[in-house]
Amino acid sequence: MFKQLGLIGCGLMGGSFALAMKQAGLVDRIIGYSKSPSTTERARQLGVIDQAAESALLAVSGSDIVLLAVPVAATDITFRAIRHLVNPDVLFMDVGSTKRDVVDSARRVLKERVGAFVPAHPITGKELAGVQNADADLYKDRQVILTPIAQTSPVLLDKARAVWAALNCHVQEMTPEAHDAAFAAVSHLPHLLAFAYFTGILQQKESEQFLALAGPGFRDFTRIAASDPAIWRDILIANREEVLKQSERFRGALGVLEQVLRDCQGEALEALITGVSHTRSHWRLGSGRHVKK
Repeated sequence: MFKQLGLIGCGLMGGSFALAMKQAGLVDRIIGYSKSPSTTERARQLGVIDQAAESALLAVSGSDIVLLAVPVAATDITFRAIRHLVNPDVLFMDVGSTKRDVVDSARRVLKERVGAFVPAHPITGKELAGVQNADADLYKDRQVILTPIAQTSPVLLDKARAVWAALNCHVQEMTPEAHDAAFAAVSHLPHLLAFAYFTGILQQKESEQFLALAGPGFRDFTRIAASDPAIWRDILIANREEVLKQSERFRGALGVLEQVLRDCQGEALEALITGVSHTRSHWRLGSGRHVKK
């Protein structure tokens, strides 16, 4: 399908995309660039990329598909580095977990070339970052949200749909604003809560004893607290308005539960838990039933 993939960011997400593209036979050659030369070289040694580029611009040169797999805070500077080679016949995508800030940056920097950029968010990942953890199956059977804008090229949007579908992804489309509101609720706030909850444990003098007694429920609940700090710093700051809205809703729901506990209202507590338990037991990962445009 493509002659050359220009990969900007050879970490977990970018490396996994490269491997998936190779495995699916969708690209002949991959040239990669990372801010850290050692990361780029590691990616080459592992066979994730075929050739290392000395700059983001050189990774774009000669490519007919480009993936930006950089932290969302680095999107603006990356667009500035490559804008002179953003051509209307080349598909540019990202994998950022926030979309409104990324789209705003694309509009501001790319200007009349913004139509070549199709914003994308694959709903997948690992707690362990780095190209050494890249996995060709990372995107398989996962949802990918595309957030095109009015200026997005219809031809390139179709190509983006086809790429992700060929990687066995379930493709949906939303506005950037709807995306950020939804993922503040189902991804960004849960990470913030996991960080806060684990912090609360660590601040207690008995923390080591508590952690030694923790079981599978604690492990599962706190799994995302081990996520990459720099990545989540950027995501939470970029989408802070929507995250804070969701945090207020969470405080309200928690306040109700706290009040029935104070009042020892067992029946009321059970009724609250029953409704949530029933809904959660019927929810299935990746069903897409709860994601609307």
